[in-house]
Amino acid sequence: MSILKKLAFALSALILIGAGFIWWVSRGDTAELSVDQVSGVAPDLEAPNPETIPTVNIATPIGWSDGDAPYPAEGLSVSRFAEDLNHPRVLQALPNGDIIVALTGSPKSEEGGFMAWIADMLMSQAGAKGDSANQIVLLRDVDGDGAADVRHIIADQSNGLDSPSGLGWHDGTLFVANHNALLAYKYSLGSERVAGEAQKLMDLPPGGGHWVRNLEVNSEGTRIYIAVGSVSNIGERGMEVEEGRAMIWEYNLETSRQRKFAVGLRNPNGLAFSPWSGELWTTVNERDMLGSDLVPDYLTNVPVGAQYGWPWVYWRDNVDTRVKAPRPAYLAEYARAPEYALGPHVAALGLVFSQKGHRMGEQFSNGAFIARHGSWNRKPASGYDLVYVAFDDLGNPQGKPISVLSGFLKEDGTTQGRPTWVEWAADGALLLSDDTAGIIWRVHDPEAAPGPEIVRLDMDPVGAGPEIRGEARATFNDEDFAREIPVG
Repeated sequence: MSILKKLAFALSALILIGAGFIWWVSRGDTAELSVDQVSGVAPDLEAPNPETIPTVNIATPIGWSDGDAPYPAEGLSVSRFAEDLNHPRVLQALPNGDIIVALTGSPKSEEGGFMAWIADMLMSQAGAKGDSANQIVLLRDVDGDGAADVRHIIADQSNGLDSPSGLGWHDGTLFVANHNALLAYKYSLGSERVAGEAQKLMDLPPGGGHWVRNLEVNSEGTRIYIAVGSVSNIGERGMEVEEGRAMIWEYNLETSRQRKFAVGLRNPNGLAFSPWSGELWTTVNERDMLGSDLVPDYLTNVPVGAQYGWPWVYWRDNVDTRVKAPRPAYLAEYARAPEYALGPHVAALGLVFSQKGHRMGEQFSNGAFIARHGSWNRKPASGYDLVYVAFDDLGNPQGKPISVLSGFLKEDGTTQGRPTWVEWAADGALLLSDDTAGIIWRVHDPEAAPGPEIVRLDMDPVGAGPEIRGEARATFNDEDFAREIPVG
């Protein structure tokens, strides 16, 4: 056989193998349950269907045409607060009414190999790759028309930004979570630039896998909570590389020390304090490759010492038999069930609670708003919307997620945008970042009076969760949770 014929044969074989791979990936696992069935306080959990190759169903982003917008719930109006932004993700309102947004993307990956190449290709198709802008941009609505007419880059790569995400401000200090460190900048409200050099408060496990590092500052300005996701799906690279990950850290600004606050959370994202109890809540992206019906992402409270079971178990006592690492004996007693399922593979991200002065109307006055970024590995696709979860007067989630903004995902399988983060504007409207479209949407009820303040329950926020929900559930207070670790 000639060299040309051999090359032609080899090329044909590669094409056949590639076509077979694409066919196998595209067939995947089709859901038997609706997203609502796998949502709420008591989701239907089907038997797992372990996959060697994940189901792939990527919605290619195409952007929004001029004048187009998501579909709001009845009574709500939606408009563009800001556009032409380079991958806007985390939003943060400042006390003077300014909004800051992190323009960011994943850090440069040093991982190689076939699976890393496949993952990079899939995320590129979903609009999740490209160089990070590494900017924090200030947006200001001067004339009160609901659209930002002033914007300033208040920090960028020259200030030490490296895939920044989490944002917070308190008493003249802007806190930023890079993918690998928690930073603090001097920043006076209204200024067009941060002042001075960044102060590094603590190192964070860098990049890799889930790179977003959201943060939340408590109202007293004494503690910062930082969400750090895992590198892997189920610890398949070994638990050593997961050290410091799949958890929420607490940084003490008074003592300059840090400690593990809650663990076993595969990829925590949105953070917010409950207006009923003051306890911390988070949204979590759960594990993949157990089929299109498993495992639901969730919304839950996070008492200090909470252990949510990743990677060994999900939804408290469902054992993931794929995990090779030895399962700790204490999980049988201490693993906690999440409070509320948000649906399988919806990629729950930004989270805010109803607050005093909101302009979302009475139907959205007592609950949480959550951005569901959208699935890449479920058939049919899930998420791609902004939803509301109603809470009762004791701070318990109830019912099913209610659509607030939809229409991001088109019937042809493309997506005009992906809901990412939520934040309250000073005028009571709700802002939603749309990272692949480069837009921040503004939604409100133009006829609504300012919403009332939620009545605060009189109880200790650290212990509020179990008592409110009428169930005695232990938290895992070993020395890692009790001990503060000196920085440096």
